[in-house]
Parts: sequence; C-alpha cells; structure tokens
Amino acid sequence: MSNFQAEIPLTAGPASSRTFFGHPVGLYVLFFTEMWERFSYYGMRALLVLYMINYLEKPGVAAGVLGYGAVRGALEGVFGPLAAQAFASQIYGIYTALVYLTPLLGGYLADQVWGQRRTVVIGGVLMAMGHFLMAFESLFFPALGLIILGNGAFKPNISTQVGGLYPPGDPRRDQAFSIFYVGINLGAFAAPLVCGTLGETVGWHYGFSAAGVGMVIGLMVYLFGQRYLAPDQLAQTRANHTEKIPLDSTERSGILALVALCVINVFWWAAYEQSGNTIAFWADKFTNRELFGNGWVFPATWVQSINPFLIFTLTPVIVGLWAWQAGRGKELSTIAKMVFSCMLLGLAFLVMVGGAREYAQTGTTSIWWLLAFFTLLTVSELYLSPIGLSLVTKVAPARMVSLLMGMWFLAIFAGNYLGGFLGTYIERIPKETFFLGMACMCFAAGGAMWLLSGPVKKAVGASIAQKKA
Repeated sequence: MSNFQAEIPLTAGPASSRTFFGHPVGLYVLFFTEMWERFSYYGMRALLVLYMINYLEKPGVAAGVLGYGAVRGALEGVFGPLAAQAFASQIYGIYTALVYLTPLLGGYLADQVWGQRRTVVIGGVLMAMGHFLMAFESLFFPALGLIILGNGAFKPNISTQVGGLYPPGDPRRDQAFSIFYVGINLGAFAAPLVCGTLGETVGWHYGFSAAGVGMVIGLMVYLFGQRYLAPDQLAQTRANHTEKIPLDSTERSGILALVALCVINVFWWAAYEQSGNTIAFWADKFTNRELFGNGWVFPATWVQSINPFLIFTLTPVIVGLWAWQAGRGKELSTIAKMVFSCMLLGLAFLVMVGGAREYAQTGTTSIWWLLAFFTLLTVSELYLSPIGLSLVTKVAPARMVSLLMGMWFLAIFAGNYLGGFLGTYIERIPKETFFLGMACMCFAAGGAMWLLSGPVKKAVGASIAQKKA
C-alpha cells in the first residue's frame, strides 16, 4: 500500500479559496464526482431485481453463476423455499444493506490510516472493477462484493469532505449539502435511463458496463480536482502532532443523539428502499405503463428516474421555502423536519394502498399512482436525507467525522436489509395490507422521533455550540 500512496499525488495542502456562485469550487468537484458515482450505483440498482427475476432465474443460467446455489440454499435454509421475486428481494436487501454497512469501516480507515482522499480513490477503483465484472453473469456475487467494499470506502469520505470546505458555524453548510444532494440525484436520474434502457433493450451486461464507465469518469473528476478540496483531517492531525483527545460530556451527548436518530431512521429507510425493490416489481408486473393511449409503454426501469428527477426539480422549491420560513423565524428544526419526513413517507404508502385497491378490482393499475407516490416520497427525502448528512458534520468531533458518517450510513444498512426482508411479503399477503403496513411503520417512526425530539434537540444544540466556540 505504501507504493500506491507514493504514486498518487493526493496532496494534503489547503483547499483553493476560489468560489463559484458563493461556494468553494471544491463543492462542485465533489458534486460531479458523486454524480457519476451515483450514476454507476443507481444504474446497477435499477437493473438488479429485474435482472435476477427475468434473466438469472432462467433454466440453465443460474447454474453457471459462481456460488448461486450455495447462496440460495443458505437463504432457503433460514426462510424456507423462495420464489424468484422473494429470492431477488432478499439479495437486493442484503446487497443494499451491506453497501451501507461497510462505510463504518471506510470511515475508520480514513480517520486512522489512509485519510479521506486515498480512501475515496481506493473505493472508486474497487467499485469500477465490480461494475465491469457484472457484465459476466458467472461473477455476479464477486462483483457485488467489490461494489460493496468500494462503496464503503467511497461513500462516507465524499460526504465528510463537503463539510470540510466550510468553517464551523458557516450558514452555507446546509445549502452546500442540498446542492451536493442534487448532484447525487442527477446521477440517479440519468442512470436508469441509460443503464436501464441498455439493460432492457440491448443486453443486461451492456447496462452494467455503462455503470462501470460512469464510475471511472467520477474517479477522474476527483483526481483532477484535488487542489480545490479541503485537507484531510488525518493529515492535519499528523502535521500538528495532535494527540488523541478523549471525548468530553458534550461530545458524548451529541454522539448519543446521533445514535438515537440513526436507530429510528432504520425504519424510514426500510420503507424508502421499497422504491427500488417492491415498487420496481409493482411497476414491472402490475402497472399499466402505456401513456397517452398511443401504444408507447414507459419502461419499467425508467420508473426509478422519477424520484431523482423530482429531487432536482423540487430542491430549489424546498430550499426557498426554508429560507422564507427562516426569514420569519418559523423554519422547522432539524428534528422537526425529520418527523415531518416520516409522516410524508407514510402518506406516500397510503397512496399505494389506493393503487392496490384499484388492482384488486380491475387487474391493473394506473401509473399515476406511482407518480403520486414518488412525489410524496421525494419531498419526504428532502426533509431527511441531506439534512442528516449536514447534521453529522455539524455534531461529530472533527477527529471522528468520517467514522460517525459511517455510523449514519449504518442506519441505512439496517434499513436496507429490513426493507429487503419486508419486501418478500408483497407476494405473500394482500398488496393493500403490505402497503398499509409500510405506512404504519413510517407513522410509528415519526411518533418515536417526536417523543425523543426534546432531549435530542438539546444534545445536538449543545454539541454544535461547542464546535462554534
């Protein structure tokens, strides 16, 4: 690894002071890096469930996949016989869960061993390799493993570098994460259109290869934009010969508040991640996707582009609303925004209850139910996901920021696995009951968050005030 470090010019010097539209140029380097990385991730995710159901389950195909029989046997040993959809849902849940477990390790390695920049590069290389290996069905599981490890190194250390561009107390930080989040969703919007279309119409392996190309482009953007980024916290600590400082009571309280929010957010993510799992299945198997009566059918994988399209469409509206509320002293607190998010996501699944009732009566359902679902889901996401990323960089002690960002992603890990497990029930129970259960889970999460909002808000506020001092 020492040779690798010597060959890559990842300097730890100060970031450039140049700005663009009021923000450091480094924000836009990270914006485009993350955009292309998310293009690769969501391009592969848009294909995963449909690829498994419609291709890998064909007679004779699964037999050529390394480890396929062993993985299926292990899962069926725990959960009993699994139909194609249930098995795909389990793999989807395990994969997307592990993608958000490994950031805990990636955050630790960045804080203690490699620094954020080198860890990002290592992660990008691993992910690119994994996406290209997805072009060979025999290497399906090794490819998933490389993507999981690479994402763990990449994901927490890109997000923390956004916060590192701004000094403590800088009011632009929340705006920066909203801008950064738009980059995430530009990539997520384009991915199903490009990778999904290639996968469905040309060949599954072409879609996966396109995802790999996206990751390579993102890595190149990151390497060429090094001089605009903030220095690694690890490099600063070593340069200053700073000794490890134990946590004080305020820091411990702030971390415990983050832990409490993470635990509750598990259930939000379990519901949210149905959008790439059971909602993708619903769009493919139960939705009439013919638009305007002209015979053109909206591709099933394109449904995954609705949410990111709405993200970058609605972000200016939501940010403008927050600014308007702040000017009048009425902006919701971070915790209140998260409670509101849970309630909105619950309403989104109540919309799908209506769609399930229509399907029960007519044998099909309109795509407009999905459009209404994704609109509510998107607003819910804007009130929780970027706010959470910003909150971690505000509260976490600088010497632990990547590790605690990994902890935040740990909630997404647990939520993704829970979501994959719950997704197996869409074919076991009435569809209406399934969606109603998702709605109730979201409302319960919002209620729990509201009950804890007082002490959590106090602990978070004290931690932020200490960092500003």
